[in-house]
Amino acid sequence: MLEKALSGSKKYWTWIFILLVFIGIGTVNYLRQFQTGLTITGLSRDVSWGLYIGQFTFLVGVAASGVMLVLPYYLHNFKQFAKITILGEFLAVSAVIMCMLFIFVDMGQPMRVMNILLYPTPNSVMFWDAMVLSGYLALNIIIGWVVLGSDRKGIAPPKWVKPIIYLSIAWAPLIHTVTAFLYAGIPGRHFWLTAIMAARFLASAFSGGPALLIILALIIRKTTKFDPGKEAIQTLGKIVTYFMITNVFFLGLEFFTAFYSNIPGHMHPFKYLFAGLDGHAKLVPLMWTSVILAIASIALLIFPAVRRNESTLAIASAMVFISLWIDKGFGLIIGGFVPNMFEKVTEYWPTMPETLITIGVWAAGFLVLTILYKIAITVREETAGVEIEH
Repeated sequence: MLEKALSGSKKYWTWIFILLVFIGIGTVNYLRQFQTGLTITGLSRDVSWGLYIGQFTFLVGVAASGVMLVLPYYLHNFKQFAKITILGEFLAVSAVIMCMLFIFVDMGQPMRVMNILLYPTPNSVMFWDAMVLSGYLALNIIIGWVVLGSDRKGIAPPKWVKPIIYLSIAWAPLIHTVTAFLYAGIPGRHFWLTAIMAARFLASAFSGGPALLIILALIIRKTTKFDPGKEAIQTLGKIVTYFMITNVFFLGLEFFTAFYSNIPGHMHPFKYLFAGLDGHAKLVPLMWTSVILAIASIALLIFPAVRRNESTLAIASAMVFISLWIDKGFGLIIGGFVPNMFEKVTEYWPTMPETLITIGVWAAGFLVLTILYKIAITVREETAGVEIEH
């Protein structure tokens, strides 16, 4: 089926070329980072995780969100997701690949990646995070490819793939829960030391991921002959609505706990992010942008009549995605480091090389996604009208 990615329109190849250009720029800057070290980034002794790890954290949620399609379709026979499930599985594949690439560029010396396999440390949460991500990537590649291959032949998927699908359903929330434990298990970081960190991660994942999928589905409908299904898109809109409300509620709980308890260590990160601390306020405009977008998106999504308008749904989904990217892909990580454990504020902002490397990784992920979607859409266009029982 790979040959289907080698043919396409002029727009398709223009998009591929643009992605390759960004990948090239990112690669050049990564080679500079490899030679010079992480000193070319905005990272420091006090803020040792930044944009790279923020993107990793956010994208783990995007990957885990695929379960919101797989679970209703395979466990509850929700046929409206029949066409769109493969899009969720392939989105998970590209998201996990980006997660791994961000870990790769953050490590400084990529040879250290092999240490995970050569010197396994089962007592480390990072070891288990690497294992569950690798496993989830393999599961989605197998499921997506086998199911799509069966659809192409007009036959039902083999029975042996069903247990793997059920395993992936249980595995999806696990990858983001383990990622949350990376933060919640650090006692010296008050901003992350919360029992609902995993719940917050899952709520943001199950709103941000489906929001991106809505945008992708609408783009696919407009640019190809494949229609993911209006009812499927509307159902995703409901999922985004409920989990975005839950995500904002959980954030409110964190605010209440921090400020009602009046514990300085819990309050200071929130003050730094949303009001500034000791004259340092780089992230304040960004964090308030996230809040405004979150409230505005809920205001649009909560009314069914407004949500049924696909133009409005697309705008609201974009708001959700950007809001969560700011909150989880940037603010969450920096807020855990600022102020440091000695109450000193060391601000962080990504440098240009760091930003270009990040864009390059996103471009690599979208290249993988484009190729996978091209294959899936071509197969679905060829088998249009053929009903296959999964």
